[in-house]
This record gives sequence, C-alpha cells and structure tokens, in this order.
Amino acid sequence: MLAPDDAEVEAYLETALNAPPPERDEDGAPPGPETVAVLDFGSQFSQLIARRVRELNVYSELLPHDTSLAELRRRGARAVILSGGPNSVYDQGAPKPDPALWD
Repeated sequence: MLAPDDAEVEAYLETALNAPPPERDEDGAPPGPETVAVLDFGSQFSQLIARRVRELNVYSELLPHDTSLAELRRRGARAVILSGGPNSVYDQGAPKPDPALWD
C-alpha cells in the first residue's frame, strides 16, 4: 500500500515519463539518463523526495531552488519537483525559482 507522499511522487513520475524528450546539446549528443530535478526550497523532506524518486528507478538530482532553466535543460531534466519550504510564497524575499520555468 502506498503512503500519500508515495502516491504524490508516483504522480510526478508519470508526468515525467510522458514528457517530451529533452533537447540535445550543441554537439547533437543524445541525452543522458532521464532525470527528475528536485529544487530545494528548504523543505525538511527534500532529500526524502529525491530518494523516493530514485527508489522508483528514476535518476534524480537535488538542486538549489534558483537553478536556471538552461541548467535544468543541460542536465536533461524531464520533470521538476519543487520541494516547498518554511517560507510563505507571499513573504518578501521568499525564494523563487527561475521565472523562465513557467514559460
């Protein structure tokens, strides 16, 4: 039986597996392993999220919250999980992802 957080991670993985393949680099090299990027906004569960993704045999990387879209593409990320954190999104100075992520 899956715990609620397991079901949520599994839903993210389904989205990642159905996403189009990452762009090739300038050299035309094929992409590396499928990657799920976990952007760390300070959640105490960031490491757990990344580990649960790996337990489902999907490569994941834990990255800083301000990692650029260009860097995510360079790493071949097919999906991005935002870890959440202690700050409210309405707080001044709250950490935010690269705005290009929403385009």
